Amino acid sequence: MSASEEERQISELVGRLADKFPHLAARVVGEEVRGIHREFDGHRVREFIPLLVERIAERQLSRRVSYSSTGNPLAAVGDPLWNRVQPVSPVRMRR
Repeated sequence: MSASEEERQISELVGRLADKFPHLAARVVGEEVRGIHREFDGHRVREFIPLLVERIAERQLSRRVSYSSTGNPLAAVGDPLWNRVQPVSPVRMRR
């Protein structure tokens, strides 16, 4: 894959992810994608890098959306206790 083809695919990816995550600014999506893409600088095999960048970016952006909608960082990673309706009351011991 040529460098220009890879850049074209990354640019298209930014657009697709900006559409998929409308609650995030397009600038934020672009920075996330480009930052992940830079982590692959220097790798010789380039054929699958756009696909890898897409998968990593989707995961990272999903976490941002989850965190921003709940205000809880644990909810972003799917903490099963976060959505519990009522807290568990301590067990009282009888004398």
